Amino acid sequence: MTVLGPTLETARLVLRPPVQADFDDFAAFCADEAVMRTLGGVAPRHGAWRQMAQLAGSWALLGFGMFSVIEKESGRWVGRLGPWQPGGEGGGWPDTEVGWGLVKEVQGKGYATEGAAAAIDWAFGTLGWTRVVHCIAKDNPASQAVARRLGSSVLAEEVMLPAPISVPIDLWGQTKTQWRARHRA
Repeated sequence: MTVLGPTLETARLVLRPPVQADFDDFAAFCADEAVMRTLGGVAPRHGAWRQMAQLAGSWALLGFGMFSVIEKESGRWVGRLGPWQPGGEGGGWPDTEVGWGLVKEVQGKGYATEGAAAAIDWAFGTLGWTRVVHCIAKDNPASQAVARRLGSSVLAEEVMLPAPISVPIDLWGQTKTQWRARHRA
């Protein structure tokens, strides 16, 4: 198994770039209507493959991308989260994002906040980002709560384009200075 980037660990999670062995779990994640409702919609297996390849390709092309989230206790794949900017700077994405999506069985356990905090630390410390955003559907109160726990606030209203995502969102975020001030306190 070749891993194209770092492995981060939190109290309950291992975050590492996606590998082919993650695919069956990733495909099940992409097929879950409840999970994918605010993440672009359900994807068939071949669509899930394209999405996972896109995440892995981001690591190869940009040196960062979303991590596979592995639950330490069980060793199972439970989602994907981390730095995301399709096309890199100037690629049409709203900004340098740290996003998240977890299987429904682990939602509500604080994994999104725990993993996203580690990914934000890494993005600011290693990638040199000066701001981080979260693209959150207006009808996704769970992710809005995660953003609030991370210390982010609504910066703007956007419409995510191109397809498959074409929904109104709130762009949440904060600067590196704001993040560090909160974490020093």
